Amino acid sequence: MENKTDLRIWAKSIRKTLNLPEISNRIADKISNLPQFKQAQNVMLFYPLKSEINLLSLINNNKKFYLPKVEGENLLVCPFKENDTLNISSFGTKEPCRENVSPEILDVIIVPALLADKNNFRLGYGGGFYDRFLAKHKIYSITPVPSKLLLDKLPTEKYDIPVDLVITE
Repeated sequence: MENKTDLRIWAKSIRKTLNLPEISNRIADKISNLPQFKQAQNVMLFYPLKSEINLLSLINNNKKFYLPKVEGENLLVCPFKENDTLNISSFGTKEPCRENVSPEILDVIIVPALLADKNNFRLGYGGGFYDRFLAKHKIYSITPVPSKLLLDKLPTEKYDIPVDLVITE
């Protein structure tokens, strides 16, 4: 599989076979013990789709959490608390209704992916939202993926931005 479309299809089929709640808990534990996360005050998570790693267990009172909201081709950073009302976006993701804040306040961003590689490149759903965001904002970035979806090398293009850390269970 050398092209991104085939890799996305393959990754989605593999994810259906995994125990994502267990994998999510293990990855959340690892993230919570990272120095970058421990020191962070402002963290952007993603609200998981049904078949994604769920890191909402990381939410606690010691940090402020944010969720992304898509506006045009950009990701906005919106405050998030556990009981907030969320809207369903055109992509089927849950997004906050609050006003956005400056991305510059973020200490850590947790970036979703279907796959990642050992060079810290990730393969998302193809919209490029996170690549554009990471290209503009120098924030410590973490991508959680199941170990079965960590490859040696993904095909990359000039606009693909590697994350700082890929973490598996």
